[in-house]
Amino acid sequence: MKKIGLFGGTFNPPHFGHLLFAQEVLVTFELDEIWFIPVNVPPHKKSDDLASNEDRVDMLVEALKNNEHFHVSTIELERKGPSYTIDTVKQLKQIYTDYQFYFLIGGDMIDYLPKWYRIEELMKLVTFIGVERPGTTIKDSLYSDQVKLIKMIQVDFSSSLIRKRVEEGKPITYMVPTEVELMVKERSLYEPRTSIGKGKTSPY
Repeated sequence: MKKIGLFGGTFNPPHFGHLLFAQEVLVTFELDEIWFIPVNVPPHKKSDDLASNEDRVDMLVEALKNNEHFHVSTIELERKGPSYTIDTVKQLKQIYTDYQFYFLIGGDMIDYLPKWYRIEELMKLVTFIGVERPGTTIKDSLYSDQVKLIKMIQVDFSSSLIRKRVEEGKPITYMVPTEVELMVKERSLYEPRTSIGKGKTSPY
């Protein structure tokens, strides 16, 4: 039986924090693979600055290409509509009947689990793995006893910070894989539309 970790998110853009988390989960829980699943319409996030599905998939493919255990799944993009985890997991379990699935979540999402769509049913289908972060009230979470925790090196930046740096003309080198950095530059992703003609200079 294959043990597969499912890592859902906007990946807007993917960065080294995502890759480090996936690597530590893969090794710690002895999983066979990690499937990165870019969401189509995230139910809990605004998508005003969301890069296109094609751009996000392309960035992920480039970011993961050197790790044979990391793969991109476009299951939610193909299904269209809001990306609810329960629908994705049920669909995958129908296709891969003999696989065991785990679902990766950040420490900030553990307390949010009670608000997830059909969470009780979802808990019966997958094992959640969450990263333990400073300030996370894991012990007080309703589902804390049903989430496996992993401690890892803290990477104190996010995709939103990276987008902000691009918008401000600041470099994102050493925050994302080189291939992702080049793609952001070549496709002019996350640049402010009002920057043209206003004297702003951006390395991207």
